[in-house]
Amino acid sequence: MTDASAPKYRRHSDSLLVNDAWTRSRNTAETRFRALGGAAISIGLIFLVILVTAILRNGLPAFTRTVVQVDFVLTDKQFKEAEKAVLKTAEYTRLFAEFVANKAKEYGVTAEATPASLERILGKVGGDIRSYYRARPDQLGESVEFNLATSSRVDAYVNGDIKRKGFTSSRFLETGDLDVIDGLVEAGIITDGIDTTFLFGADAGVDNPGGAGIGASVVGSLFMMIVVLVLALPISVAASIYLEEFAPKNRFTDLIEVSIANLAAVPSIVFGILGLAVFIQLMHLPQSAPLVGGLVLTLMTLPTIIIATRASLRAVPPSLRDAALGVGASKMQTVFHHVLPLAAPGILTGTIIGLAQALGETAPLLLIGMVGFVARGYPDSFIGGFTEANSAMSAQIYTWASRADPGFYEKAWGGIIILLIFLITMNTLAVILRRRFERRW
Repeated sequence: MTDASAPKYRRHSDSLLVNDAWTRSRNTAETRFRALGGAAISIGLIFLVILVTAILRNGLPAFTRTVVQVDFVLTDKQFKEAEKAVLKTAEYTRLFAEFVANKAKEYGVTAEATPASLERILGKVGGDIRSYYRARPDQLGESVEFNLATSSRVDAYVNGDIKRKGFTSSRFLETGDLDVIDGLVEAGIITDGIDTTFLFGADAGVDNPGGAGIGASVVGSLFMMIVVLVLALPISVAASIYLEEFAPKNRFTDLIEVSIANLAAVPSIVFGILGLAVFIQLMHLPQSAPLVGGLVLTLMTLPTIIIATRASLRAVPPSLRDAALGVGASKMQTVFHHVLPLAAPGILTGTIIGLAQALGETAPLLLIGMVGFVARGYPDSFIGGFTEANSAMSAQIYTWASRADPGFYEKAWGGIIILLIFLITMNTLAVILRRRFERRW
């Protein structure tokens, strides 16, 4: 062997205590890379803080509302006349506005609180009043305390979003109405409070943002997640065990694996079209039902859970399989008694992440009719929760964001906060399960 065949090394300084040019260049590159990494993390944190700040600033007002609080008295005669009117809810609104106008005079409100101005301030309260007395006719003629939401523009004015300076009158709110609002606030007739309707109510239509709630949509999302969990988990685990432990390695199984990987990248709206064609048009399942929504989301979630489950099964050391087989266990006993329990933490983590992904999907639900305005109430029974028309949190947020009234824009931000709470909770649970049950080899 000649010296020409020996590898040539870069000549360094004779002393290890002195950095030569090549070492300094390498250290400079490492420092530069660390600085770039730190800058990237800092930029990401800055955008995260901006995002969270924007969500909280725009969404927290949705959890409070400005209400008119009075002890209202409706006589039996007024009730019968209102029920005979063509526009019943408008008649109830007029009666309530007249009552509040008289109350304002009793409390010494100096501004001209006319019934017309109060109808603009109160918004759509007639439906709530009518529903109350139709359900409780024995309350006619008695004093009943009502806490009814004001219009969205009154709420914005009380919260400081609308200023007197630069304010222009419109059919929704006039300049003179601002004096009436200030007087009612001083008298304690208009107050702020927690908006329980938003947390536990249902969608109230396109003209009543004060009465809109996300509670019914939360229930719809819950029933959909039940369908996804019941169907996706056993199917995904069974498919993963077969492909990873029993299936022969041939072109057919290779095709299946490639198909699963490709399905994980398919846009969610494609699954919505598939659900519309198969489950509604072909199988004639009820439209806008959480059952159909759960089936569509199951198809979308299956590839994610299968990939996570296969990775968990593959992480179990082969020596455990060999040991079980060596003491006489069958292939089935080895998988179900040894491999599957050890892979369970990863399987649960993948399932929860898949459910969290499905919870935030909107496009496939819109295609099967689960838009926000169909969520007008809670289901009558547990079975009805799967078959009756309902919506989901993501679809309800989209519906509110697409409406013209600025009050719904605020509700949409509030719905995002609730949706994020669910998603953060589910992802945190996945991390806790992994750290609690994971075994390191």
